[in-house]
Amino acid sequence: MNKKILIVEDDVHISKIIKMNLNLMNYATTEVYDGLAAFEMLKREKFDLILLDVMIPHLDGFELMEKIKPYGTPVIFLTAKNSVYDKVNGLKLGADDYMVKPFEAIELLARIETVLRRYGNEDRVVEFQHVQVDLDKREVVIQGEPVELTPKEYDLLVVLLKNKNIALTREQFLDKVWGGDYYGGTRTVDMHIKSLRKKLGLQEQIKTIYKIGYRLED
Repeated sequence: MNKKILIVEDDVHISKIIKMNLNLMNYATTEVYDGLAAFEMLKREKFDLILLDVMIPHLDGFELMEKIKPYGTPVIFLTAKNSVYDKVNGLKLGADDYMVKPFEAIELLARIETVLRRYGNEDRVVEFQHVQVDLDKREVVIQGEPVELTPKEYDLLVVLLKNKNIALTREQFLDKVWGGDYYGGTRTVDMHIKSLRKKLGLQEQIKTIYKIGYRLED
């Protein structure tokens, strides 16, 4: 079942952008635009995570946080307020993370994944078309048959899956898979992508983004 995320953001444009990015990653989303509406929604429906803006009408994010503590739902604050006091206040109130606007979609998705994993809500078996990946066993299976991947090929596949429909640069792949202290060229990313396409039959799904990098598409 897709994880359900409540977006509490009074800027409709920002809310829609967040919703679009989360939907691309197969999260189920609900949008509300003020604190009271969010509180009423939480009385009726259970969510796996709340993305909560601080500066919202009727009940601000900090006030709402006090009211929803008993629900035990993880919360990531999203706000333009970047003072240390506000960050500390948000975390003391029980928020799991605190992101200052503007932020990149890829960072938000990574923060969401981290929080859901902390609460045991991350799917540990990921399926993409004919490919099944068991994240705990580091096992890749196609139609019941295991596929042998090198450690770097496996890590590269997981990065693609966790950033599905998002274009990543070769430099981003190097940083996520090989680490920031890797001094080899970006050609190694191309070689590993070529191998993944062949081993997994994903020639059409792993798209080359001209002069940028790659994107995994449904």
